Amino acid sequence: MKPPLWKRLLSYFVELHIESSPSEVNPHLYVSLKNGRYQLCTANAVYSFEDLYTNFLWAFERLELDKAPGKEVLVLGLGLGSIPFILENNLGRQFRYTAVELDEAVIYLANQYGLDGLSSPVTTICADAYAFLLQNEEQYSMICMDIFLDDLVPKPFESPEFLEALKDALAPGGLLLYNRLADNLRDQQATQLFFEQRFLPVFPQGAYLDVGGNWILLNHKEAIKQNGRVKK
Repeated sequence: MKPPLWKRLLSYFVELHIESSPSEVNPHLYVSLKNGRYQLCTANAVYSFEDLYTNFLWAFERLELDKAPGKEVLVLGLGLGSIPFILENNLGRQFRYTAVELDEAVIYLANQYGLDGLSSPVTTICADAYAFLLQNEEQYSMICMDIFLDDLVPKPFESPEFLEALKDALAPGGLLLYNRLADNLRDQQATQLFFEQRFLPVFPQGAYLDVGGNWILLNHKEAIKQNGRVKK
């Protein structure tokens, strides 16, 4: 659903509330219009912001996406669909998406304010991504892990079992992008500890990209363009 031009223009001066859709999973969930784009927020976090969801935008720009071994992409945590939006509209990529989202309200809002504008096929599954992945038998060329409960990654998604399931779900040569907060010293220390003690034992060739307030953890550093900044 595209907003009228006058609303888009006004949103560059003031954030416009569009719709609230609280749920048991996200008691404070709303869509607003800001800088001409739909934004999905909770009380303490931005879940989605079209191409201004810059953690994934900046990561994708620094990766060799042409090396992905296929067209199947798994998105864990849907938001309004910023990940397929960025890949299609900013980077001109055509993939087939499977998006797993626990909150029915998020899926409703994504269908209203995000997915309807895409030409790429997106299959949405309302399910717990942890249970989905542990039962999954498919493999994907790319997996984008973007699950937060407000501003926290739920503990099950930090477990060795979940990381092993992510590894099993990647096609040979596939690419994993795992989004983590790094907005302050506490978050940076927690993410660094997770990366070193949990992530690298499963993905020993792993690396991460600092995308300004977030780190995107990668399963292998060879996917980073030569001029991309890499931490390892």
